[in-house]
Amino acid sequence: MADRPPSDADDNAARTLILGGVRSGKSRYAETRALSLDVSRWCYVATARAGDAEMAARIRHHREQRDPRWQTVEAPLGLGACLRRLDAPHTCILVDCLTLWLSNCLADEADAGRWAAEREALLAAVADSRARLVFVSNEVGSGIVPLGALSRRFADEAGRLHQALAAHCDTVTLVVAGLPLTLKESDT
Repeated sequence: MADRPPSDADDNAARTLILGGVRSGKSRYAETRALSLDVSRWCYVATARAGDAEMAARIRHHREQRDPRWQTVEAPLGLGACLRRLDAPHTCILVDCLTLWLSNCLADEADAGRWAAEREALLAAVADSRARLVFVSNEVGSGIVPLGALSRRFADEAGRLHQALAAHCDTVTLVVAGLPLTLKESDT
């Protein structure tokens, strides 16, 4: 079921969370879904950091493959503030990917409180947004409990973030092998 286009009368624009494993097809599904929306502006918020040559090549590949309608904004941190800057009616903002953003936040050892502040800023921006929001994230909670403390914290925080966002979202979709499975869908 396709999202209906936003109108000036909408108090809360549609919000979508798309989850899936690595190479599940979730990003392609999110982009296709977002570009089908009846909006006049598409913003692609990329959260990756090019920490090495392989990641830089991945980022470059994604940029080259992206539809030219996308306005790309990089936000490895400060995602809530970024959403507020881009927020406007008749706009679709796609964030890819939340788990890379979470990794960036948790890696900032200089600021132990960064993650809590970033998470709250994101959730507040989502609640206030007038744009159509599409979030992409890796589902990491289906495997075994990781051995390392940082890995366990990452899995725990990703799970908590997904639950909090799912509560704010009208639609939640799990993508496996390129096939979407709707977990939650409500009429907006």
